[in-house]
Amino acid sequence: MSRLEVGVAVTRGSFALDVSLTVGSGEVVAVLGSNGAGKSTFLGALAGLYRPDRGSIVLDGRVLDDVPVHRRRVGLLSQSALLFPHLTARDNVAFGPRSTGSGRRAARETADRWLAEVDATALADRRPSELSGGQAQRIAIARALACEPELLLLDEPFAALDVDVTPAIRSLLRRVVRAAGVTTLMVTHDVLDAVVLADRLVVLDAGRVVESGPTADVLRRPRSAFAARIAGLDLVPGRSCPEGLRTAEGTVIGGVHPEPVADGESAVALFSPTSVAVYREPSKGSPRTMVPVRLAAMEPHGELVRLRAGVPDGGPGWVDGLAADVTPAAVADLGADPGDELWFSVKAAEVEVYPAGR
Repeated sequence: MSRLEVGVAVTRGSFALDVSLTVGSGEVVAVLGSNGAGKSTFLGALAGLYRPDRGSIVLDGRVLDDVPVHRRRVGLLSQSALLFPHLTARDNVAFGPRSTGSGRRAARETADRWLAEVDATALADRRPSELSGGQAQRIAIARALACEPELLLLDEPFAALDVDVTPAIRSLLRRVVRAAGVTTLMVTHDVLDAVVLADRLVVLDAGRVVESGPTADVLRRPRSAFAARIAGLDLVPGRSCPEGLRTAEGTVIGGVHPEPVADGESAVALFSPTSVAVYREPSKGSPRTMVPVRLAAMEPHGELVRLRAGVPDGGPGWVDGLAADVTPAAVADLGADPGDELWFSVKAAEVEVYPAGR
């Protein structure tokens, strides 16, 4: 098992990536972020596809900055299996060991062992054209691990698979990666991938790390807008105040402080969309935060309907993207359509305020 220490800056056109990250030996870290956040650029730098403008990549004590791609001991599993079409499944898996100096017989024995690990022994003599998408990805997993990489890079490994195949391949990858104990970085848009596979989440935004922590902690108490969205929570940025949180526009969001947050400290207010009530007119009563919104979209969400907020004319910008989960009956009572102006309301007892991430 190998420890990875990264501190790199990469410029591609007008985009600048500047990331510092440590991944412990055998740890699995998921890298998340919206499109354009820098995930692919970061993975490309680790794989040797992009040369950093400054910084270094250290894997198991080896500085990889000037090490050719084929000598980095880095395995890559991407969206597409990218198997050699003229080789059988066994020979595709054996290619890695052969390229690192193993003899033909030893490489084939290694290939057979990994084919068995991914439950694909019966596919050994088939060519890629004879494999389904899920079968091809099993072979690709075996090939990526057969050369015993010190670092495994997973680039959206399930994105091209059918939805009925993905759960089995996800479980398989978890099993073999854990068994191999290989240090792993995974880029994904799917929170389920992170929950099933990752020990830790790292969130990128505009080429910078904005959040990092154990998977369960980040999803339970996200500190960035992207992490809140994938965790299914509403997030409002601002600064802590005795009542809860004060936004940049001066709106006070009533809330509780589960952990100490100094007054004036950068903070985020978190609450579930199921805690949000929706009205045509401002409501009075128990301590609530009431904000005007423009209904941007309505979409099914299990047995509920999710109402997405947009910014009303002259309204606070932070409401954009907030969600409220209400019953179909409540939607019928509102009689609202996208574009209508409504009020979102949440009780202070339902809002938790935490220190913000970097």
